[in-house]
Amino acid sequence: MSSPAALLQPSALADAPAAAALRVQALHKSFDKREVLRGVDWTVPTGRVIGLLGRNGAGKTTLLRCLLGLSPIDAGAIELFGEPMTEPGGERLHRIGFVPQTFDLFPWMKVRAYLDFTAAFYARWNHALTARLLGEWQLDARQKIGQLSQGQRQKLAIVRAIAPEPDLLVLDEPVASLDPQARRAFMTELLALMRAPGRTVIFSTHITADLERADADIALLRDGRMQFTRPLAELRRHLQRAVLERPGGWREAPATPGLLKGRVEGDAALLLVEDPDHEALRALAEREGASLRLETPSLEDLFVELA
Repeated sequence: MSSPAALLQPSALADAPAAAALRVQALHKSFDKREVLRGVDWTVPTGRVIGLLGRNGAGKTTLLRCLLGLSPIDAGAIELFGEPMTEPGGERLHRIGFVPQTFDLFPWMKVRAYLDFTAAFYARWNHALTARLLGEWQLDARQKIGQLSQGQRQKLAIVRAIAPEPDLLVLDEPVASLDPQARRAFMTELLALMRAPGRTVIFSTHITADLERADADIALLRDGRMQFTRPLAELRRHLQRAVLERPGGWREAPATPGLLKGRVEGDAALLLVEDPDHEALRALAEREGASLRLETPSLEDLFVELA
């Protein structure tokens, strides 16, 4: 059986030679002799929403921090907006918004004072957007940050990140503490932000429904390397799940052309297949005395199978 990395080759979009917001070449990063990133090569085109997926411990947060200069790299090269990136400074700092997993907000400051303080560091700041979001997201500008709930602090971190209308917005699990209604409101603002030309979002999350709503390109980080970056619509066109079911079940999943991963569940063999040969699958089912059902897997299904 071929590996996902061999079959899911990066699309032409992922290798676009121009108009890249971000380029990464042979990026390595280790902690205490444990290699987390093992030669990451990645190009992020301008004007896309990229959903960064990977299992816990895959190195997603480490990768994002390296991209922004918040964690030193051991080897490799990073370009941000076409320039070598050693640390986020100068003009580029004004063009980046970042929501980390944990929020370094000043607990003694009031919400309004904190936002005014932060706005002073940026060349542009959308005060009208800030005021609207504070109202819609029920954040009291007079309240101290230390008195906010975890979800409210997360909302404030998101306001801080998108108020400068950044050209690159990097989000590391930004909705983990938000309820479904707040998540939907956040996604509405994110999609509105993306309507402006040249805006790029890198969005690490385990909530695949949000990535489907954004029609994101999907980047899979696995075993310390970028396995592929493909538009979600393209993944759906090329990947199908074949369900072969028969009495007595299977000792192991049968092989078929284009097989990415096969597993046995009860009396069924579940085969994730790239560009499936339907005639070959029907012949396999007839030969093995099995029924055949073809399904289009959800993004969550693909993540479980491929990550």
